[in-house]
This record gives sequence, C-alpha cells and structure tokens, in this order.
Amino acid sequence: MSELLFFDTLRQGLWISVLISAPLLGVALVVGLAIGLFQALTSVQEMTLTFVPKMAAILGVFWVSMSFMSLTLGRYFHDTLLPIIEGF
Repeated sequence: MSELLFFDTLRQGLWISVLISAPLLGVALVVGLAIGLFQALTSVQEMTLTFVPKMAAILGVFWVSMSFMSLTLGRYFHDTLLPIIEGF
C-alpha cells in the first residue's frame, strides 16, 4: 500500500466520521444551547434538566438518521476498503 493511498483512505474515513456524527452533534449543540438559555432566563439550575432532554433528542435523531449512517458507512466500506483488502 502506497503512502498516497493510505492518506487518501484515512482522509475519506475521517470525512465519513464527520458526516455520520454531524446530525447527532448538531442536535446536541442546539438542544444544549436552548436549555442553557432557558436556565439562564429562569434561574433554574437543575442538572437533570440538561441531561435528559439532550439524551432524548440525540436518541430521536439517531433513530431517524440510522439508515443514513449505515448506508454511508456501508458505501465507504464497499467502495473504498474492500478493493484495498482484495488487492484492487
């Protein structure tokens, strides 16, 4: 395996990981920001108020985007990694 092929495969793998994690991290950011703003406006400082809604939102988005994640990862494995394993 050449150095160029190794780094290109690594770059594609990192990009796939960014694509797969973006919906979950985006929802966690938005929900955390909304709850933080709510807590700042109402002076309610409850620890479970931040954890439970954020986990519920992440779980919901994970459930909705699970097919996208598995298709993207499967396509990367099939198109990029299998030819390398088979030796082109």
